[in-house]
Amino acid sequence: MKLLRALFLTLFVFGLLGWLYIVLNAEVHMQTLSLPLTHFLPYPREDTFGVICFITSALSFFLWNLVRVEK
Repeated sequence: MKLLRALFLTLFVFGLLGWLYIVLNAEVHMQTLSLPLTHFLPYPREDTFGVICFITSALSFFLWNLVRVEK
């Protein structure tokens, strides 16, 4: 259980940070949302990456709360 809690918390934090990066990037450079996230690969695009990060963050937060031990 300790490993699952650590995994879900890590996925939550990094998913949230990835989503916040895309949100801030959209405020500054909205025209780049349809471009690839990196120039090495054509997929994922920035907007797709933001959606994946948001879903990962929300789901991980939910699962982290389910496996969290109440003291």
